[in-house]
Amino acid sequence: MSNRVNAGARLDRLPIGPFHTRVLWLIGLGMFFDSFDNTLSSSVLAAMLKSGWSTLQLNSVFMSSTFVGLTVGAALAGWLSDKFGRRFAYQFNLAIFGGMALVSALAPSMPWLIAARFIMGIGMGAEYVMGYGLIIEFVPPSHRGRYLGKLALIGGSGVFVTAVVATFIIPWIGWRPMFVIGGVGTLWVWWMRRHLPESPRWLERVGRHAEAEEVMRAIEKDAGVATPLPSATQTTAPAKEAHWVPLSTLFSRTVIRRTLLAIVVNVICLFGSYSLTGWMPTFFVKQGMSVTHSLGFTAAMMGGWIAGPLFLSYVSDKMGRRTAIMVFAAVCACLGAIYPFLTSATTIILCGFLLVSSVAIFLTLGLGMTPEMFPTEYRFRGGGVAQMFGRLGLIGSPFIVLELFNRFGITGVVFAISGAYIFIAILIMLAGIETNQQSLEALEPEEMSEADGTLASTASRQ
Repeated sequence: MSNRVNAGARLDRLPIGPFHTRVLWLIGLGMFFDSFDNTLSSSVLAAMLKSGWSTLQLNSVFMSSTFVGLTVGAALAGWLSDKFGRRFAYQFNLAIFGGMALVSALAPSMPWLIAARFIMGIGMGAEYVMGYGLIIEFVPPSHRGRYLGKLALIGGSGVFVTAVVATFIIPWIGWRPMFVIGGVGTLWVWWMRRHLPESPRWLERVGRHAEAEEVMRAIEKDAGVATPLPSATQTTAPAKEAHWVPLSTLFSRTVIRRTLLAIVVNVICLFGSYSLTGWMPTFFVKQGMSVTHSLGFTAAMMGGWIAGPLFLSYVSDKMGRRTAIMVFAAVCACLGAIYPFLTSATTIILCGFLLVSSVAIFLTLGLGMTPEMFPTEYRFRGGGVAQMFGRLGLIGSPFIVLELFNRFGITGVVFAISGAYIFIAILIMLAGIETNQQSLEALEPEEMSEADGTLASTASRQ
């Protein structure tokens, strides 16, 4: 009798139901408060500057420390998840940024707040790596795209809620309660997540077969499956020997193309997102438009971060990840190229809404597709490395945008960003990797590591 659990195939055959909804909300709420804690910086920094508690220079250091923390967190999350398990890592990162949010509320000075924000950023940087990776390991292929859209919808709504809460809280009470709200909410999710099971896919791959079978049976029972789906007792294929896959595997001959593709996708989707949504209002004002027009973009942005993922949840599984990412990359390029030259308030708001919706869709597709391309043994390290490079790109993005603007004006900025979107659309087309409607095991490269010669493709053995 084989000791294979066959967790991947059994998870993929589960009927969609309350179990998946609960997993979605437990993961999504973590991403919601990640967005909340990340977005509060703009309103909090403005309030601190106005009151004299901080300066422009210290505000800049605060933002830089946040980006550095996010970068470290993205890399750390992958290693922790693959080494110690998904359950440990997602609880660890929530505890970090939830706890440090409360510490930030008590900061006696700006240097102390900057230090706390750096550590807090490590936890926040891990959340998106964890969120997208976890959802694809639990949700069947037929609904994975829909759940990626729903996950982004829950996370993106944190941007809107932060703006609304800050509007009422900061003028009346001050900036410190914003950190308290984010910290308490995050720790509440940490407490609720104790019910989220460990990934049986990961347990099986690291050789903890008894635990994987126990968790898998509990999930099947929770999902309403009276008779367990086919498992170890119904297969004669040999169990895969558990072993630790080194990080160097990401850069081995059989995997490096996927690693580089994931890095480029993450760099462009994060750079494009932050550049278009963060800089366009400034460009409007710089060109002599009123602040009112610029704020119209902000309103459009709030709606786009909700409408985009909502639309994606209905079309992703039908279009396929590869087709959708090419289409919306092209849409982002076109809308981004014309948007800065609009003059009518109506067209600014309408086109801005469509642009941010498309940017949000592309961002979700890019971050969601990344973990699908890597095997379970190093899925989170692959996603973590890709997001680490994406976060590093964000650290340098303000300097790149400003240099382009100073040299070529707004035309140079928008055409550079649009060109990047077109480039990634072509790259995805040439890569030919389609993750839609396929099991994670079927998507694995043929060889997992040239160093140890272990085969990674399990699709042929299931």
